[in-house]
Amino acid sequence: MAGPQFFTPRSVRPSRPRRRFTLEQANKALPLVKRIAGDIVSTHGQAIQLQQDLERAEAKRKSEIQSQLESALHRLEDLVDELSEIGCDLKDYQMGLIDFTGRHNGHDVCLCWKVGEEHIDYWHEIDSGYAGRQPVATLKEGE
Repeated sequence: MAGPQFFTPRSVRPSRPRRRFTLEQANKALPLVKRIAGDIVSTHGQAIQLQQDLERAEAKRKSEIQSQLESALHRLEDLVDELSEIGCDLKDYQMGLIDFTGRHNGHDVCLCWKVGEEHIDYWHEIDSGYAGRQPVATLKEGE
């Protein structure tokens, strides 16, 4: 489950045409994506903790904590922008869930990966989401 709305910053860059990946290309991008996604999960957890601290803080500490929270949120935006530059989409801040656009039987699908997985082992239809994940063994990348 994703965190509260204020912890899901949107990219400040205009949207770009979606890049399509083969399964091989997406797996080759994983070393960098893994680092970024791990940083997102960690920074998101820090932001949640800072928000909780801010709600409980005495007046004299609120400004300092607010500044740390804003810094964490800016870092999240930068990390999401890095993923966008690669051409993949963050779907969940807590799980580190990432989708790459791929092809199956001539139409766009999502090659699905999350923090903790070694490779991209699943894909799903664009409208089915994480719950509709299927093994990549069933993927037919040809047009």
